Amino acid sequence: MSEGKRKGLKKGQKKTRWTREFKLRAMSLMDAAEDVTALATELGVRRELLYTWRRKCLAQGPDALQQIGRPLFVSVRPEPPVASRGEDAAAAQRRIAELERKVGQQQLDLDFFRTALRHVREPRRTHGEPGETGSTR
Repeated sequence: MSEGKRKGLKKGQKKTRWTREFKLRAMSLMDAAEDVTALATELGVRRELLYTWRRKCLAQGPDALQQIGRPLFVSVRPEPPVASRGEDAAAAQRRIAELERKVGQQQLDLDFFRTALRHVREPRRTHGEPGETGSTR
């Protein structure tokens, strides 16, 4: 992608990088501001960017507001799959079977109560005079 065709940039415009201190100051001003759009214009930042910074700060803390430059790469080693652990795999299979039985029982209970509710909601037959208690049979 050419320099001028990046998302949100006009031709000849360069991408601005903000420092963590600037972002934190913008967050404190944003909390006190009544009009975020006016604040964004005053700071020379897109309003959406302010909300993105706030969302990151609330979710992951101030350290999530990266200093100038690329984000740090953190390598996370995935855990081995359950099937490769032997005893754990057997315990997991037992737990899965137990949960499947429980879900099946709950489905039967739901079907029973759905049918019972349908019968209760059916029009009641009356015996005799108006105003008498209707029969549920």
